[in-house]
Amino acid sequence: MTKRFGAPGSGLLRREFLAATGATSFSAIAGCTGDNGGQPVATTATETSSQSTSAPLPFTSPPTVVDVDEQGGEVTMRTQRARHAVHPLETMGGPVEFPRVWAWQADDNDPSVPGPILRTTEGNAMEVTLDNTDGRRPHTIHFHGVRKTWKNDGVPTTTGIQVPAGEKHTYKIPANVPGTHFYHCHFQTHRHIDMGMYGIFRVDPEGYEPADREYFMTVKDWDSRVPRKWAGNADFTYDAASRNPDVFTVNGKSAPRTLHPEEGSPIIVDEGDSVRIHLVNGGYMSHPMHIHNHRFQRVEKDGGTIPEAARHDMDVTNVAPAERHTIEFTADADPGIYLMHCHKVNHVMNGTFYPGGMLTGIIYRSVMDTDIFNQLMEYAGYSA
Repeated sequence: MTKRFGAPGSGLLRREFLAATGATSFSAIAGCTGDNGGQPVATTATETSSQSTSAPLPFTSPPTVVDVDEQGGEVTMRTQRARHAVHPLETMGGPVEFPRVWAWQADDNDPSVPGPILRTTEGNAMEVTLDNTDGRRPHTIHFHGVRKTWKNDGVPTTTGIQVPAGEKHTYKIPANVPGTHFYHCHFQTHRHIDMGMYGIFRVDPEGYEPADREYFMTVKDWDSRVPRKWAGNADFTYDAASRNPDVFTVNGKSAPRTLHPEEGSPIIVDEGDSVRIHLVNGGYMSHPMHIHNHRFQRVEKDGGTIPEAARHDMDVTNVAPAERHTIEFTADADPGIYLMHCHKVNHVMNGTFYPGGMLTGIIYRSVMDTDIFNQLMEYAGYSA
């Protein structure tokens, strides 16, 4: 798989990133990356007996785009217990870490939270095998948007189908509604989504014309007590009515890690690029997403194309739970570094520290070799 930098999608290739930053800048940044962001993370010694393990769990990786068409329409989604480094450094309100998540792992890729981005083309069909062989509890996969048969809906209470620990099940999902969609586990949904079991499902329409830069971005609010509880670190009775979100992420990470070209999700552009961002809300709260110094148009919503007559320039789009908004703009601002963030300002915090949380940035490649970019990386704690 070709390594790209930036948010999942058509980011910079490794050689393009090296050319933009220079080898010295890259070595300074990459030297502190890795599964745990360069910081030691202790394994939990107080796990419940049902979840005890003799070996440390792996860390999640950033989500990757899986072209299911190239795989003959088939993909295997394994369940994987993992640790999740939201922002593991001691900067800007860190460290922020989840000692336990339930991740999905597509084929031979790394486990990730959010899950892998499954991409196909209108008119095709996917066979998605949920492999729960190594799991410890039942799971399902429910796909929003597309029209499918009853037995493939992924809801155990209405279909009678769940995938117990130690078993597999294959869902047949037709790509009959083009657009950006959402998938998640529908077994004890309120808990399993909050443990990381969600992701993006993209159906490109026939004759799809990609933008110069195209990115996928999932925002989510978290009650950090839930992943701590399932690692044995918190003792409370979970009640969705008393859910208390205290961690806010973009593609599973909080700022400043979101700004890291390799571990985070910056929107990297060249001057004049057409830019398309597929925004998905995997959480339980609405998030008004604002982009600095760029006017965009919303061109798709929940798998429906917005007619041109109904589009207008905007700089905030409010994404409700499970909604999908596709926005487009031209990278025509003065080349620089511009923020993209939720405008509920308490969602742009790590605890009491501002800024943090649900914030990333639009970064012009031409400024990636500047002192201010290096200072930003240093401020974020990623210098060697």
